[in-house]
Amino acid sequence: MAIPGARGISAFLVEADTPEPTVDRPANKMGQRGSLTADVYFDSYRIPATAIIGGKPGLGFKTAMRVLDRGRLHISAMCVAAASRLIDEPIAYASDRIQFVRPIAEFQLIQAMLAEGRTEYLSGALMVRDAARRRDTSESVTLDVSYCKHFRLEMVGRVADRAVQIHGGAGYIGEYPVERFYRGVLLFRLYEGTSEIQKLIIAKQMIKSV
Repeated sequence: MAIPGARGISAFLVEADTPEPTVDRPANKMGQRGSLTADVYFDSYRIPATAIIGGKPGLGFKTAMRVLDRGRLHISAMCVAAASRLIDEPIAYASDRIQFVRPIAEFQLIQAMLAEGRTEYLSGALMVRDAARRRDTSESVTLDVSYCKHFRLEMVGRVADRAVQIHGGAGYIGEYPVERFYRGVLLFRLYEGTSEIQKLIIAKQMIKSV
């Protein structure tokens, strides 16, 4: 018997207050603890045909792929917002933190890290806005959102690293928000397609166009 593969996947909707499914306890995540993540088990639950998205079995993979561009663009925009905050926080800290009788914002190495963060942030923000504008006009942006997600999620990681570095030891404790942001932005590299998957999508399209 042939294995159906992607054609054997179905998507369905289940009401949140349905008693049969079992929800496991929330996972103890490294970051992004403001949202709960847990496994849901449907061991003895019979799904009615009316709950299947698309009206018939086997369309689940296509349904997931249909919303992937929007999801990746959404994650890219989240990276933009996080990077903006991760630039504002160290600027404020460096302006107030006094070392050797002057604010550390006056030290050139601190200024270099701030400038690198702002430059990368603005470059990524322009990429996201362009891809969003093109998607709004119904253009195909599958490759564009892979560019966006790959660059933005790696960029925000670098910005977060610099933000903690500028805070010094203070950036490693929970008193300052950069510690929480540092943990939270790591997840952007994992969902809606990892950095490695985005590289494969981009490279395959490059080879195909030769």
